[in-house]
Amino acid sequence: MSSELKKILITGGAGFIGSSLIRHIINNTNHSVINIDKLTYAGNLDSIASVSQNKRYLFKKIDICDADEVNNVFNNFMPDIVMHLAAESHVDRSIDDPSEFIKTNIFGTYVLLQQARIYLRGLKGIKRDNFRFHHVSTDEVYGDLEGTEALFTEETSYSPSSPYSASKASSDHLVRSWYRTFGLPILITNCSNNYGPYQFPEKLIPLIINNALEGKALPIYGDGKQIRDWLYVDDHVRALLHVAINGEVGETYNIGGHNEMQNIEVVKNICCILDELVPCRFNGISQYHQLIQYVDDRSGHDVRYAIDASKISDKLNWMPIETFETGIKKTVQWYLDNNLWISRIKDLSYQGERLGVIKN
Repeated sequence: MSSELKKILITGGAGFIGSSLIRHIINNTNHSVINIDKLTYAGNLDSIASVSQNKRYLFKKIDICDADEVNNVFNNFMPDIVMHLAAESHVDRSIDDPSEFIKTNIFGTYVLLQQARIYLRGLKGIKRDNFRFHHVSTDEVYGDLEGTEALFTEETSYSPSSPYSASKASSDHLVRSWYRTFGLPILITNCSNNYGPYQFPEKLIPLIINNALEGKALPIYGDGKQIRDWLYVDDHVRALLHVAINGEVGETYNIGGHNEMQNIEVVKNICCILDELVPCRFNGISQYHQLIQYVDDRSGHDVRYAIDASKISDKLNWMPIETFETGIKKTVQWYLDNNLWISRIKDLSYQGERLGVIKN
């Protein structure tokens, strides 16, 4: 199966991970891609401009909650694989207004599952046998880890803490139920925190980079000791395509970066890199870490996430290439080299807002 050319339907392909996946597929394989994206505030076609003219790539502006439009895409494109990445994903925004998360992440996933089920009924032979629905999820569905040694495995019970993670947990359950009840050939992956080029600047790492370059406060939730496993986005999308083509139907695979770090350590690491590349010269401040300011902690903030990625390593022979040290240097340099991309986002949809009030 892995040697066959595929027609891949990607939802949310104008987002951070989705656009990285599309660039990877177009640049490194001969598979064809149709990208459907609603183009919300976080969707950015500039992120896939480098491959947008490729004859193996097609974009349609579609809301995944629109069953008729989704049905048309299935019937016209005739995909071999669906890779479902479209989702509202920022925890802060889910706390501020959960409604869009319920609509897109739960109802939108339902629509895709139903249309995929209808589409599958009309397929025959090898086309039917090889069809896959790959649902891309998050480690946040597992909730908070206790202690410093425990790891999330594919068997970890779900215990979501935020409206965002609850909506993703709900969508995971829907996907599994469509496999069990209707026989839809599904795959699920749950990943740790992604970072890298083209990430929307409300997320921690690009927010810190861009605030630092503008001499603004670097906001840290609570005491900054929350631990996350950081996964470079190029490593993640390699894993996603590998699972979609070679994974076992019905299985879940956790994808991690093997890079556990406290948030405050991540921020200080970025500051050190910036000190070296673009020395700080703001109002007498000589080093970027002097811009760090602590803000009220996020409601229901989980303390630690960490992934056990041994299953995908053992079963599918995947391992991350980047360490956090190499990945974060590439990321910082990319933002330094691509100020126009950031400027266009700020002009259109984002002004650097983030929940939390700076402590006096």
